[in-house]
Amino acid sequence: MPRAGIRLETIRAGGIAGLPWRQRVTNAARLARGLGQASRLLGEFRPNVVLMTGGYINAPVALAAWLRRVPAAIYLPDIEPGMAIRWLSRFARRVACTAAPSARYFAAGKAVVTGYPVRPEIRNAAAVFKTDALTAFELEPGDPTALVFGGSRGARSINRALLAQLPSLLSETRIIHISGTLDWPEVEAQAATLPVDMRARYRPYAYLHERMGLAFRAADLVVARAGASMLGESPAFGLPSVLVPYPHAWRYQKINADYLAGRGAAIRLDDHRLMDALAETIVGLLNEPRRLQQMSEAARQLDTPTAAARLAELLTDLGRGKRR
Repeated sequence: MPRAGIRLETIRAGGIAGLPWRQRVTNAARLARGLGQASRLLGEFRPNVVLMTGGYINAPVALAAWLRRVPAAIYLPDIEPGMAIRWLSRFARRVACTAAPSARYFAAGKAVVTGYPVRPEIRNAAAVFKTDALTAFELEPGDPTALVFGGSRGARSINRALLAQLPSLLSETRIIHISGTLDWPEVEAQAATLPVDMRARYRPYAYLHERMGLAFRAADLVVARAGASMLGESPAFGLPSVLVPYPHAWRYQKINADYLAGRGAAIRLDDHRLMDALAETIVGLLNEPRRLQQMSEAARQLDTPTAAARLAELLTDLGRGKRR
């Protein structure tokens, strides 16, 4: 937030669900203090509307907004809402959703489908020539390119499965690999042992900031976790994807992956199958250009370029007291 020039205030909070009773009592006290903090901040800032995106941190904010009669909206990025969003929805006028299947979780008329708002610095890269995107990573046009990543901190199971199968994969495709910070020393060390010809086809990074959009644009296939951002970013670039749901994130990522897979835009590959099936899945797709093209078209059909504008319009109307 500060990097974007937006004022940031923090409040105390804590989760309740799934914790031992002692921790629940402690966190309930934190939430009570958070309600006081949230109410004070809303009194100082005097907003016309509040936007929430889920998680226990929103509970005191939602209550403070309700008590102060400030209209609130929720944005649900995933397909299925978690417990926090379901509870918070009773205090919200509207719930903005990435996709239509989410509407069934809320009272009739409360959900509005806006699509997933992709950051402009990422979306704008979709207009870049593919050759220019490849050049940004010192790659020549020709062989297909796979983008593999697991989030800012990385995904250890994806990283290790990729490293275990790297030589065979590099004979079929170039790879842009964003490992995250935790596994970067291991990835960097293994990259240094590759033969020169393979190193020329492998671009490992701990993290990408400004060039993430270019990485999407350079790729012909993406391998990633099935976090909510994949519901927006892969469609924005018309990218076929192999999605590996994080196995400890309840069902959210599995349902996200199934949403894209069910519409022909992705393949779901479960975490426990990575070591055996990652290379086979990637190479199998790359050897079926017609299928890749069909997946690309299916992904593009799910893109909503106006998602950010729709969400902004919803908030503006709520803040002005208009009904949508």
